This record gives sequence, C-alpha cells and structure tokens, in this order.
Amino acid sequence: LISRDYFKLILLAFVIAAPVTYLYMEKWLSNFVYHIEIRWWILVLPGLLVFMVALFAIGGQLLKAARSNPANTLKYE
Repeated sequence: LISRDYFKLILLAFVIAAPVTYLYMEKWLSNFVYHIEIRWWILVLPGLLVFMVALFAIGGQLLKAARSNPANTLKYE
C-alpha cells in the first residue's frame, strides 16, 4: 500500500515530464545541421530506472520496518 502511492506519483511525474522533455529535445536538436531522431526508448529507459531505484529504496525501508521489533518502537513513542 505504501509503495502504490509512491509509484502513482512517479508515474504522474513521468507522464508530465516525458512530453515536455521530448518537445524541448526536438527544439534543441533542430538547431543542429546533423541531428538524431529521438526514439521512444530514450525517454522510457530513464523512467524505468527511476521506478527501479524507487522500488529498491521503498523495499529496503519496508524490510527494515518489518524486521524491527514493535516493542522497541513503542518504547520510544
């Protein structure tokens, strides 16, 4: 449940950033005589890497919380 909220935010950020990035890259590359075509995987690959980093970060925190002793946590509350 916790990771779902984070992934929704990351997906929303990707949906907003991908078209903006594509437009700016197209505009910037049009100024050069020799320019490359922007392929779909150039935008999707960084998005997948961000999802993987978020998955590992959230997973690590969830494992840390799952392994902790609840009595120690409540002692400090």
